[in-house]
Amino acid sequence: MGLTAIEKHLARASSAARVVPGDIVHPDPDLVIVHDGYIATAYRELSGLGIHRVFDPDRVMFVTDHDVIHATPLAAERARQNRLVAEKWGISRFYDVGQGGQGHVFPMEKGLVRPGMFLLCYDMHCTNFGAVGALALRTGSEIITVLAQGTIWVQVPHTIKVELTGKMAPGVMARDLGFRLAADFVSGRHGAYDYRAIEFHGPGLHQLPVAERIALCNTLTEIGICATYFAPDEQTAKWYRDRGLAGGEIVTADPDAGYESELAVDLSALEPQAVLPGGEKTIPLQAVELGRAVDHAYLGSCGSGTFDDLVVAADILRGRTVAAGTRFLVTPGSNVTIARLEREGLGDVFRKAGAILLPAGCGPCAGGTMGPLGSGETSICTAAVNNFGRMGAKDAAIFLASPATVAASAVAGAISDPRRFLEERSAT
Repeated sequence: MGLTAIEKHLARASSAARVVPGDIVHPDPDLVIVHDGYIATAYRELSGLGIHRVFDPDRVMFVTDHDVIHATPLAAERARQNRLVAEKWGISRFYDVGQGGQGHVFPMEKGLVRPGMFLLCYDMHCTNFGAVGALALRTGSEIITVLAQGTIWVQVPHTIKVELTGKMAPGVMARDLGFRLAADFVSGRHGAYDYRAIEFHGPGLHQLPVAERIALCNTLTEIGICATYFAPDEQTAKWYRDRGLAGGEIVTADPDAGYESELAVDLSALEPQAVLPGGEKTIPLQAVELGRAVDHAYLGSCGSGTFDDLVVAADILRGRTVAAGTRFLVTPGSNVTIARLEREGLGDVFRKAGAILLPAGCGPCAGGTMGPLGSGETSICTAAVNNFGRMGAKDAAIFLASPATVAASAVAGAISDPRRFLEERSAT
């Protein structure tokens, strides 16, 4: 039996001829990424063990993206310590405030993450990198072991194959697909999903640009999927060429690869979705309380902050304004995206509509360090999660939706179906 793409990545990184689900391996990462919230902690813990250097400074990247505006003295002190740690450990790839953006996005845009790479990362949303044909696994606090030794034990996961067919209708986006898949997995409809990897296949995937693939890889993370993966294709190659970057190694599954389960999704049958506050349930947008007033709309996060995501929102906002009583916060995923927004005039579209453009990074999704919610308020956003208290007051209600739905709701001042706005645009 052949190997899945996930198994091939882990076999190469572990210098093994082949691996199978359940094997314990010690893979050698091409890159290790640690975000700003854990850098100083990792340094203290390793120093306490008498370890004063990392395994290979050239393969370690530090990223400041959760707290890009130091709103408190404590945040400023933590950032200062992070800079000292980077200097002491000799970390040349330190992307501090204003130098990169969201750490699950800009490494791809800069070519620091390329197809064929294997990464070990502190933060769980590193699954994003599967959008370009890289494999990244989250370690959490055990990243200190990786920093010290250069590896950690990993169990080879079972892989699920998702065959995509058809084409999504206007107003439907990859976040909608991700929400629907996540809900179906949690319901038990597709069997086990915890610590599973997902590979996307089928003719339907070729219509999905890299931005949509990032959103899809990201959305499934919160239910316990350990990795998501798109084999590189022409969409991937063009994405790197457009940025003047070379691609990497193309890793694809063998034709006779063995999967734990397989399922097919007809994209043409999909409609806009929303996740209810608390992350407990995904339902079709039409079944949500349409017309419910929103105080707060947020576009960004590691799943929906790419240039393409912002283009979708700008198309809805152009010639319209954000509703009175609604604040619309927009966090581009990277400085590269900010520069392109200004170059192509889209920054003015957001500003004229009354949206608030924030610095590149995690934005309100990082625990509400920017643009938090007040008591009893309602938000509709593209955040990675919507647990109660995630972005401020614990009694605030956070709905998750696609960039199109968020932009439409910001204009309406209430939860709204983006297809209505698109129909109005096409009629004119």
